[in-house]
Amino acid sequence: MTGASSATGGGGRLDWRQVGILYRREIRAALREKTVVINSILMPIFLYPFIMWAALTGILFVQGQTEGFVSRVAVREWPKGHPILRRRLERDEQIQLVEWQRAGGDPERQIKDGKLDALVEFLPASGTNAVLAGNFQARITFNQSKERSASADKRLTSALQQYREDWLKREVRAYGIGPADWQVFSVTERNVASGKQMGTFLMGLLLPILFVVMVAMGCFYPAVDATAGERERNTWETLMSTAASRVSIVTAKYLYVASLGGLAGILNLAAMAATIEPIFAPLLAEAGGTLEFAMPLAALPLMALAALLLAGFVAAGMMIFASFARTFKEGQAMITPFYIVILLPVMFLQVPGLKFTLLLALLPIVNVTMMVRTAISGTFHWVPIIVTLTVSVALIAVCIRLAAFILQFEDVVLGSYSGSFNQFFQERVFGRTRPRKRVPHIIG
Repeated sequence: MTGASSATGGGGRLDWRQVGILYRREIRAALREKTVVINSILMPIFLYPFIMWAALTGILFVQGQTEGFVSRVAVREWPKGHPILRRRLERDEQIQLVEWQRAGGDPERQIKDGKLDALVEFLPASGTNAVLAGNFQARITFNQSKERSASADKRLTSALQQYREDWLKREVRAYGIGPADWQVFSVTERNVASGKQMGTFLMGLLLPILFVVMVAMGCFYPAVDATAGERERNTWETLMSTAASRVSIVTAKYLYVASLGGLAGILNLAAMAATIEPIFAPLLAEAGGTLEFAMPLAALPLMALAALLLAGFVAAGMMIFASFARTFKEGQAMITPFYIVILLPVMFLQVPGLKFTLLLALLPIVNVTMMVRTAISGTFHWVPIIVTLTVSVALIAVCIRLAAFILQFEDVVLGSYSGSFNQFFQERVFGRTRPRKRVPHIIG
């Protein structure tokens, strides 16, 4: 009876044996809860790899469909003295030429309606360009909002540029000018980054943001279920009346939520690291490029620690908000703004040249995300990393302290505030009181 009296009357003493028992209870209950298992275990493993696969498959499918189209092109007045150009376009299997007279009506209107893909007009050269005999201008009219028309523009532009280069070479040879004399200089590109370095760079941009999303999602449902879910099932009062102290109960619930959030982050990173190369392989093969996706082994312990730190902060914050909710639905609504606030800073970190500085190490969420990005690249900036660890631990301690302060009040534990933060702070922080509607208890 002493333990029960202490539990209901105050915070009590932290007993790690009690915490262990309650923690195992929470984990077993979570594994029997379909929603928690799906959001904390299955979605981190399958969701984003599947989304990436589906997106890239869709891109390749659309590209294949576009390449199979034959572009319908109307031509107005072929340029004189260029029969080779006409023969090239007529022999191009991806271009169907329609004479100007056969196009009929207004070609621009037909392009807008999708009946025609492009219109090519060969106009006389003007100004200094007219000095060269046989020179002309080519104007292409197309509809950028239609995939077939945009594809026709690319095909025509490529064909005309290739003919232009060949024609200029023939002209300068006719005047006895060598290629080096009229070309003056040429530009070549050489990428010194290896395929492994490029793969690491891509993972550094992609994985951290998915990592934060998965940790937050992994904490979301357990945090609501551990607080508002207990109230909705009418088991919260029974749990608080046990011999375990309230602080032990809250600690066990916090560790349970943080464990599932950290597990979600680690599983997501592992799933993405294992599937990113097979997913990108078809697209890279199509583009003629090669990338190697390899996670540095030295980064794995730091990334696991980052998952636990991020989960520790997110779990504490979500439990604070969910503590005021009486139902699961109400808890979801109260946690959602906090969930969005967590994701907002990460959206601005997709800058390739962003460096992990001391200033970023002081910003919550951002510091852990940047630590994961640099770890993936194999670069370890130890001073910002130490600052990040210190800030994260301090922030978790503050959140846990705040959660303990809130949950020490009996009316919060019983859900009397029904989501009203304003009423709680007015009564408990500022000492103002006002009548509240009593929640009737139905017996039977």
